[in-house]
Amino acid sequence: MSLALYGHPFSSYTQKVLIALYENDTPFEFRCLGPDTPQHAAAWLQRWPLRKFPLLVDNQHSVVETSIIIEYLQLTHPGPVRLLPEDPMSALDVRFLDRFFDLHVMSPMQHAVGGALTGDPAKQEDAMAHAKEKLGLAYAWLEAQLAGKLWAAGAHFTLADCAAAPALFYADWVDPIPAAFPALRAYRTRLLARPSFARAVEEARPYRHLFPLGAPDRD
Repeated sequence: MSLALYGHPFSSYTQKVLIALYENDTPFEFRCLGPDTPQHAAAWLQRWPLRKFPLLVDNQHSVVETSIIIEYLQLTHPGPVRLLPEDPMSALDVRFLDRFFDLHVMSPMQHAVGGALTGDPAKQEDAMAHAKEKLGLAYAWLEAQLAGKLWAAGAHFTLADCAAAPALFYADWVDPIPAAFPALRAYRTRLLARPSFARAVEEARPYRHLFPLGAPDRD
């Protein structure tokens, strides 16, 4: 098998790439990074010493950074679901939304998680306050952006939705999306029902105890 993905099922960024792979039923080998698979860790670090995952290996070619990985898959292993539009301006809109979910939803969520992992109550409180402020701004912007749309960029599921699914999934655990944002809440529900993301969520379910803020009894 030519494709191998190094990552962890509970990792939001790993899930982002898994969604893209599952959308097109792309054959690949998943190499989980964890204490039970030290051989995978050694190979991963040899290829990407910056210690970030996921990492995609295509034969002997390594690809890193989730958005680049998904674009690479479209170029080299295309399937029926086109995750980046052919039209350049439409593709630019999708790339922007992809960056929005990564930078303005995923990052604040991870900041709160990072604060919790310190074990320092003051740092945890500061990190949570920062996350709630940033997520509140992002939620409000997305509520207007998603009005009348099925998916983030319109009628078609794209790279932007691959980014949105894990970002909103975990962000809502950190700072629940208020009822005042019905379009955003409905969008998150549609993402959870998408078979590609539903599969990723189920595969990650055994690891929910790792969430330092306490995984809610839902989703």
